[in-house]
Amino acid sequence: MKAIVFTEYGTPDVLKIKEVAKPTPKENEILVRVHATPINYGDLIARNFGNLTPGEFNMPAPLYLPSRMAFGWNKPRVNILGSELAGEVEAVGRDVTKFKTGDAVFAYLGMNMGANAEYVCIPEAGSVALKPSNLSYEEASTLPYGAIMATSLLAKGNLQRGQKVLINGASGGIGSMAVQLAKHFGADVTGVCGTPRLEFVKSLGADRVIDYTQEDFTQNGETYDLIFDILGRSSFSQVRHSLKPNGIYLLASFKMKALLQMLWTSITGSRQKVICAFANETSESLTFVKGLVEEGKIKAIVDKRFPMEQAAEAHRYVEGGHKQGNVVITI
Repeated sequence: MKAIVFTEYGTPDVLKIKEVAKPTPKENEILVRVHATPINYGDLIARNFGNLTPGEFNMPAPLYLPSRMAFGWNKPRVNILGSELAGEVEAVGRDVTKFKTGDAVFAYLGMNMGANAEYVCIPEAGSVALKPSNLSYEEASTLPYGAIMATSLLAKGNLQRGQKVLINGASGGIGSMAVQLAKHFGADVTGVCGTPRLEFVKSLGADRVIDYTQEDFTQNGETYDLIFDILGRSSFSQVRHSLKPNGIYLLASFKMKALLQMLWTSITGSRQKVICAFANETSESLTFVKGLVEEGKIKAIVDKRFPMEQAAEAHRYVEGGHKQGNVVITI
């Protein structure tokens, strides 16, 4: 089968089309013919992990070394990128009961990646579900990561109807899903993003959109019940005056300082809380979002599609900050 392979860290030019062995599903796995896979932040980081400094690493410093070892110190251990996909089940293992040949599915593969290929095997118990019937493969492929992260983390943030919510990083995979889910749950939503993506975030249903290049949301006098920072670009000291007395500062990406602040607000009995959390990677999140999509309450917006032969060009487009919506590689 064909796959987009990289054997060294670096620029998008390290991505090459190669023939690799087609996988065979184990007893509890399904073999999926991949139709589409988006480029997300994790793909860009993994492709250039060898050149990523600890300071640029968006997680606690103690995780840098094991993460670097897992991905490969000098050369990548994971040679095929892509953590999200949509495709068709081509074969099932003998113990599989949830899926059958011909099912259209969408899935999140996590750090194992591998979706930038014609075929991939996925455990039946993994983060995989039947795709929304009203979406194309390209559209459905953009949803899994955001669905899993946003549903799980918003639940940890105890989001309630009528609350004021600010989402910092509202135009990415997690942020765009969080905007839509928060609106579905009845919140008043403010999205923060850069100039090129203001209209995109508005189209998702945000009540207000702030251009971070023009306005600092921590200085405008507004207060929120929940501030959800996707990439950890702010800090508790910066946002605490933008939180209501019982407000929550929720982070999807965080470093040691944020963890210590979470501990401090917990042990001191502070009414304002810092929450750093990992998402629960389950198929239930996908099934939940699938239902909302089919009801017309969640949308998937594709900005551009690239054939797999143009993977390098697709990565350059995303890294250049041009995308307004999702960028998808068609397989």
